[in-house]
Amino acid sequence: MLQDFTAVAHTYWTQFLYVLPRLLVAAAVMAGVWLASGRLRGYLAGRLAAHSADPLLTNFLTQVGRWLLVLGGLLVALQIVGFSGVVGGLLGGLGLSAFLVGFAFKDIAENFLAGVILAFNRPFYINDSIQVKDMLGRVVELNLRTTRIKTFDGKDIYVPNALVLKEPVTNFTRDGHIRQDFVVGIDYDADPAHIIEIILDQVRQEPKVLSDDGHQPFAVVEELATSTVNLRVFFWAASEQYRRGVLELRSRVMTRVKNTLMAAAEVSLPADITEIQFPKELPVLRVELQGAAPAPAAAPATEAPQP
Repeated sequence: MLQDFTAVAHTYWTQFLYVLPRLLVAAAVMAGVWLASGRLRGYLAGRLAAHSADPLLTNFLTQVGRWLLVLGGLLVALQIVGFSGVVGGLLGGLGLSAFLVGFAFKDIAENFLAGVILAFNRPFYINDSIQVKDMLGRVVELNLRTTRIKTFDGKDIYVPNALVLKEPVTNFTRDGHIRQDFVVGIDYDADPAHIIEIILDQVRQEPKVLSDDGHQPFAVVEELATSTVNLRVFFWAASEQYRRGVLELRSRVMTRVKNTLMAAAEVSLPADITEIQFPKELPVLRVELQGAAPAPAAAPATEAPQP
C-alpha cells in the first residue's frame, strides 16, 4: 500500500517538474499582459480623449480594450501550459457548452451588451441629471456592467445597464433649458392682467431667467379658488446646474414677486377663507337627569291663631 502511494506521488511530482517551466512562463506572460493592459488603457484613454469629447465613451472603450487584451493573454497562457484542447474548445466549441455558459451568465452578458449599446447610442452624457424609475442624480460613470449615478444627497447608485436601456430615462439637462413654475393667489377684486404685468416685470429682472426666443416667461389665470384667483407663472432657466442652481433661482424669483406684490397698494394676497354657518333656528333640547332624588314637597301653610 505504501509502495503504491509512493509510486503515485513520484509520478505526480515528475509531471509537476515537467510542467513547472511552462507554468513559470505562463505566469510571466500573464504578469506581462496585466501590466501591458494597464499601459494600453492609459494609451487608449489619451488617444480617444484627443479625438472624442465624450468621456463616457472613452472610458468604456478603454475598459473593453484592456479586458480583451487580458483575455488574449489568458488564452496564450493556457496554450503554453498545454491546455490546447481547452483553448480550442473556447475558440471553436461554441455549441452546447457556449449555450450553457451564456445561460449561466445571462445577466452579465445582457448588461455588457446593453453597456455597448449605451456607449454608442445613449440618452445622456457625463454630468447629465437623469431619472431612471425613482432614481434621480448625475451620471458619473458608465462601466461594462453598470451606470453609476450620484444622487443630489451624495449617494452612489449603480444601475444595471440593461435596466437603463429598457426603462424610460428622463434627462433634465440634455436640452440645456428647463421650465419652472409657481402659483400666486390674488384677491377677486384685483385686475389679473395688471397683476400679471407686475409679476412678469419682476421675473424678467432676475439675471438668470432666460428671455430669448422660445423661452419667454408668461403667466395665466389657472384657477378660481374659494378665496383667491390663482395665477401660475412660468419661466425658463439653464439646466446646467439642475436641482441646486434651478431651485435657488426659483426661490429668488418667488421672493422678488412676493415682496413686490406685498408692497403694491392695489394688490392683496388674501389667506384662505373658512366660512362657518350657524342654523337660523336653534332647536330646544330637553335635559333630564337620571337617578336624581325628587325635590321635597312644600309644607302646607298654617293660619295664625285668632286672639
